[in-house]
Amino acid sequence: MPSATAPTLESVAARAGVSRATAGRVLAGSGRVSPAAREAVLRAASELSYVPNQAARSLVTRRSGSVALVVVEPVERFFNDSYFPLVLTGAQARLAEREVQLVLVVLSTARERERFERYARSGHVDGAILVSVHGADPLPQHLTDAGIPVVMSGQPFDASSTVPWVSADNVGGARTATRHLLERGCRQVVTVTGPMDMRVGQDRLEGFRTELRAHRRRFTAGLAAAGDFTVAGGRAAAEELLARFPGLDGVFAANDLMAAGALQALAAAGLAVPGRVRVVGFDDAPLAAAATPPLTTVRQPVVEMGRELARMLLAVIDGEGVPAPVVVPTTLVERATS
Repeated sequence: MPSATAPTLESVAARAGVSRATAGRVLAGSGRVSPAAREAVLRAASELSYVPNQAARSLVTRRSGSVALVVVEPVERFFNDSYFPLVLTGAQARLAEREVQLVLVVLSTARERERFERYARSGHVDGAILVSVHGADPLPQHLTDAGIPVVMSGQPFDASSTVPWVSADNVGGARTATRHLLERGCRQVVTVTGPMDMRVGQDRLEGFRTELRAHRRRFTAGLAAAGDFTVAGGRAAAEELLARFPGLDGVFAANDLMAAGALQALAAAGLAVPGRVRVVGFDDAPLAAAATPPLTTVRQPVVEMGRELARMLLAVIDGEGVPAPVVVPTTLVERATS
């Protein structure tokens, strides 16, 4: 049992000059209190060294105080692609403001998926941010059907999905990249696409195709080779494109890892960048500035997108309704490859 001198919720409320219910809402992380009341309660709790009992609070609020960030990829992809840690960084920063714990989950196998679904349905998390969902994956619907709030990084593959999402302007960013290559004088421009079972892959290909047509250039399927957002996938796709078009002089890769693979393929073929071939990536990942030569790329604000995903999920958890999808703008970062 707590000692007689241990601070209680009632003592925090009294010191802050608010009701017990208001103090409880503040310490439970609810947004439904005035800023002045929140500040008074947090100050009182700090002065009294009050530590809420999480188990008791969970019984009252029916919340765990945790949310999951779920990456639906093999573990090695998580560690090799900076996109995922950057989303995590943004989400963690926003959740920390509400003192909500972030639980990282990487799902590589069917068994891991089943285990996570059981874990989530058992009330261990109040919601989930899903990242890198492919195709008609049933996970978002399974969680939603179980009453678990869900938001997604990237537009759902299924156009009928009602899950809220945050995405970069993938079509617009791809158009910007392609336009840059054409305006630099490239006559034979090709693209290394992302996975076609993801809207991000489809949209960046659509942007490439649309910009070619805007410049009265004919698009054919042969101008695109499928990649998988990895360096190895980008190199293999670039080698395939070089075999088809030995005279190609412009490459748009749908992410920076694949652009790095394309640079490897071009170097192996003895083709100078940017003297002989110009290359543009997408993401502005940390490796872009460190590439040889430094990579021109389309920047998407991934950390900010992570913050927005967390904000959106907290709004759903707080019962504020289903947020509208958010599309964030992209910008071209010019470096040495173009």
